[in-house]
Amino acid sequence: MMEITPANARLWSRLGSRGMFGQAILALAGSDPKLMVLSADLGNSSGLERFRNSYPEQFLNVGIAEQNMIGIAGGLAKEGFTVFATSFAPFISMRAAEQIRMNLGYMELNVKAVAIGSGLAMGLLGNSHYGLEDAAIMRAIPNLTVVCPADCGEIAKTVFAAASHHGPMYIRLTGSVNTPVVYQADYPFEIGKAITLREGKDIALIATGSMVHAALETAIRLEAKGISCSVVNMHTLKPLDTGVLEHLCTTTKLMVTLEEHSRIGGLGSAVAEHLAGFGQHPPLEIIGLADKFDKAGEYPYLLDMHGLTPERLTETVFTRYQRIA
Repeated sequence: MMEITPANARLWSRLGSRGMFGQAILALAGSDPKLMVLSADLGNSSGLERFRNSYPEQFLNVGIAEQNMIGIAGGLAKEGFTVFATSFAPFISMRAAEQIRMNLGYMELNVKAVAIGSGLAMGLLGNSHYGLEDAAIMRAIPNLTVVCPADCGEIAKTVFAAASHHGPMYIRLTGSVNTPVVYQADYPFEIGKAITLREGKDIALIATGSMVHAALETAIRLEAKGISCSVVNMHTLKPLDTGVLEHLCTTTKLMVTLEEHSRIGGLGSAVAEHLAGFGQHPPLEIIGLADKFDKAGEYPYLLDMHGLTPERLTETVFTRYQRIA
């Protein structure tokens, strides 16, 4: 296991999500001789160069062929291997959607599909490389666990937890290099169990992936306006931690979901689906990416354009809260 310390957190932050995934896989290999890692010609982009050089017999580059990659991964899983298969988010979630549905969902094979560059992180490569809808697609497949870690330390936690979790999984990696640090020290991590990072009585900010740090910063800004916010890291989108949602229904006045994903089908939709069964619950505001293909640009520019920076989020949440206060 990779221990989270302030020094490690700073170092891992500079690596970014893809580099950190490679470091976590490299550390995992030392304790799991049955580990196999597959790439769709994106070994370097996935941070796997050191792993490939250190464990060449446990690495396969299948070329730009995500459908074949998932088929090969399924075959290896049937032979008892723990398999991680990686590609850019739209390619692994959509190009190989049928194969994931059949091999991972239907057959429940022990494959972890890892989406790198989810959300807007691919920047100038544009909409063809953005992971705008991947969580929605993967969440709809039966038997598939969906996890989106909050920072680089949680990526390490997720990789190790995924290796010991028998069953198919989709791991959604958001953020770019210099990923903001959420966790400075080690903490318990469990798939399917949300983590409350901050307690508050007015607004519950429920965030996933890159938006967890943004939610913490937003909570600080709202506190300066006299508004008390809780912040929840909903790292697992499926199965959703419904217990924490039911608690928030009784302790807050407004629930807000934050995600670097389309507002359709992601975290906000998952929360809304659960709340639909309640007779009464606080209003829910879903904040994410608009249902359209928009401009390409540098990653920080895109976050600001879509209103996903702490400054823009503070404006949006404050305006919504004023309506119900």
